Amino acid sequence: MTILTFLNYAGVFVFAATGALAASRRQLDIVGFIFLANVTGIGGGTIRDLILGDDPVFWVREPLYLVTGTAAAILVYFTAHLVESRYRVLLWLDALGLSFYSAMGAAKGIDLGSDPMVAVVTGIFTATLGGVLRDIIAGEPSVLLKREIYVTAALAGACVYVAMHLAQIDMMIAVICGSLAAFIVRGGALIRGWKLPVYKPHPGRTEAELKRDGVIRED
Repeated sequence: MTILTFLNYAGVFVFAATGALAASRRQLDIVGFIFLANVTGIGGGTIRDLILGDDPVFWVREPLYLVTGTAAAILVYFTAHLVESRYRVLLWLDALGLSFYSAMGAAKGIDLGSDPMVAVVTGIFTATLGGVLRDIIAGEPSVLLKREIYVTAALAGACVYVAMHLAQIDMMIAVICGSLAAFIVRGGALIRGWKLPVYKPHPGRTEAELKRDGVIRED
């Protein structure tokens, strides 16, 4: 097994563990753990492969990914009660999985001959959509609706990988640097509360103001 293949399995395991932790917070049975873990672990990569036309998707070709997700679910099922703050662990494991997948997803796009911009998008999708599916199914507050930086971290990781690939830097180094960049950005959001500026709309004009400005004519 190559290091890159190992990182792929590690990413599935870590993301699957976050799905199982979400299941533990909802007090699901073992089947619910396994289902939510695998949806989280393979969800982003599945959508990536469908977009790239890589058929069949990765876990159909290599069912060991399902075994990996199931193993994570069983492990968490028997150990989650030992963790005092499961939500905090979920967030950090999610950050770790996002970091791996942002670079690995971009690498998959490049490997299949995609344009660098498309590779960045596949990196973002691979890194974030599993977590989005997890939150929707588990009824957790969606990571996308929080002000903390999330997708931006995946964007950073994917961009660093693609930039280093274009600079003809060794793939393993590019994956490590991309993953590290994503983890630093996401970790900063969790520790320091980093946020991007949000949209602040100006209040719309009242009917009286519209009439005053001649936008609405009085009969």
